Amino acid sequence: MPNLKKYEKIAGKEAIESIHNKAERLANKHIVFINSTYQGGGVAELLNSTVILFNEIGIDLGWRILHGTPDFFTITKKFHNALQGANINLSKRKKEIYFETNKRFSSFNHLDHDLVIVHDPQPLPLISFYKKKQPWIFRCHIDLTNPNTQVWDYLKTFLKKYDHFVVSKNEYKKRLKIPQSVIWPAIDPLSAKNKTTSGEVIRKYTSKYGIDLNKPIISQISRFDKWKDPIGVVKVFEQVRSKLDCQLVLLGEFALDDPEGQKLFEKLEKRTKESRYSKDIRLISVANDFLVNCVQRASSVVVQKSKREGFGLTVSEALYKGTPVVASNVGGIPLQVIDGINGFLHKPNETKCFSKSVIKILKDEKLRNELGKNGKEHVKNNFLITRLVLNWLDLFEKHLGK
Repeated sequence: MPNLKKYEKIAGKEAIESIHNKAERLANKHIVFINSTYQGGGVAELLNSTVILFNEIGIDLGWRILHGTPDFFTITKKFHNALQGANINLSKRKKEIYFETNKRFSSFNHLDHDLVIVHDPQPLPLISFYKKKQPWIFRCHIDLTNPNTQVWDYLKTFLKKYDHFVVSKNEYKKRLKIPQSVIWPAIDPLSAKNKTTSGEVIRKYTSKYGIDLNKPIISQISRFDKWKDPIGVVKVFEQVRSKLDCQLVLLGEFALDDPEGQKLFEKLEKRTKESRYSKDIRLISVANDFLVNCVQRASSVVVQKSKREGFGLTVSEALYKGTPVVASNVGGIPLQVIDGINGFLHKPNETKCFSKSVIKILKDEKLRNELGKNGKEHVKNNFLITRLVLNWLDLFEKHLGK
């Protein structure tokens, strides 16, 4: 269990005092978060930390997980992809399954809370099945730069019933009649994924998975998802490996609400085996936060070659550990990676540019250290969970402090 006092050394006394002061004004309020999975992906990770912290500061905050069938999650994954620009056949049957699953789930949850916050599209229609007695907030974590119009128009029929819309970036805001806010996601510096660990422990965990600490490590740590472009990362690595002796680690897991993950993993597995540098590629599918921590710390450079990205907390995780990042200039990544300051940004399809930047970092230890130092400072100033809690408290007070 996190203790808010432990964050003081990292975030500063002023931030912790501000959290307590704001929380006092909301004491005894009953709030609930609703999403579609407790494990896998950034949303579940965020809620695992923030729910505990809110309860510690005296706010009664619960967490509900939507129950859905495989058909439902196949459909909502298609919705997710469409919101990030993919095509979709939005059939009547898809809408029926989506709507009816939410209707059924509403029977399991009697929402008598003072405030309801729904995360992402899976539980979005829930609002249709309650006599609305409290404010409802919709928090979308997806890259909404260029959504499929058909799906967006359909989901908007539910969204317009909400009292507030929260996104990760100003560019994701839409033409709506309800208020909109930007809240940046954040990392928990005291979680197993981010807490400080020793070199000995790093050696132990990495060696277990065949990672050689005597050879420079390039890594991408992400869910196995087509939008993360792991096959593109393999291509980048092959270009780098043809110039320098190094290794690639692709570490990820499957979100419980993402049925496409296994197919992508199998495709990636085949591609890595076909690579002329296959002996230097480690493809690891395991849900182990501490292993993530160790790999990010052991890496010389972390790659995030996403085609779309709502925010991409794995970037902040790596930067916080002093590891420079070479990433796509999409979604929320440019908020984290300042080009030339703590890493390098490129268009997602610029494979050669990615390779050149990775080689540049691997060859220049002084540059690597400077980028790492700047990255850690940037995350500490902008993307720690204490700031996220403060932003949520401000929004809670806007709706409950009247």
